[in-house]
Amino acid sequence: MGNCCALLKSIMGFATEEEHDGRLPKQKKVKVVFVLGGPGSGKGTVCAKIVEQFGYSHLSSGELLRKEIKAGSEHGTMIQNMMNEGKLVPSDITVRLIQKAMQETDNDKFLLDGFPRDEENVRTFEKLTKIEPDFILFLDCPEEEMTKRLLSRNQGREDDNIETIKKRFRVFQESTLPLVNYYASKGKVRKVDAARPVEAVFESVKTIFSSANEQGA
Repeated sequence: MGNCCALLKSIMGFATEEEHDGRLPKQKKVKVVFVLGGPGSGKGTVCAKIVEQFGYSHLSSGELLRKEIKAGSEHGTMIQNMMNEGKLVPSDITVRLIQKAMQETDNDKFLLDGFPRDEENVRTFEKLTKIEPDFILFLDCPEEEMTKRLLSRNQGREDDNIETIKKRFRVFQESTLPLVNYYASKGKVRKVDAARPVEAVFESVKTIFSSANEQGA
């Protein structure tokens, strides 16, 4: 726990939950959509298209963590080791990085890509930000297809190897899918068949976001 607290202080520039009342540095009313799907389901590609057409800001929890790793700090090394093992980074760290990124833009619409990963992520996010998602975009894709995509892409990512991929799939099945079911029970999940070509997937996504705009969601 001590390492996590030190990491929060060093990367966020403000006190941890024990030393702060939990309020955001500045309050603003925002619209948040969680974009969930297994590794390789196409979340980043779809989010880029949503940004272009609907004006959301795209925040990838994975990219925020990798940015911290690239900073070369000892805490970045700890995050790298956890990601290489396919483990989930502590919720406080991930949420504080997201919170900071949200505060650094004037936009009020956000796509949270690959977040939340588990129930603890949800609790921590709602506690620290006082925000609930408008809805969840779930990109449903078979594991075989996701594996093929991950192994074929060339992004220089250390976590794109078959052993780590299998661990990531296991974490997704055990921790993230139950969240999808939970939000589905609340009528908040918008499911899309993500095994299709990108253009077909985005046609379905456009319908979802256009409908949400019309309803003032």
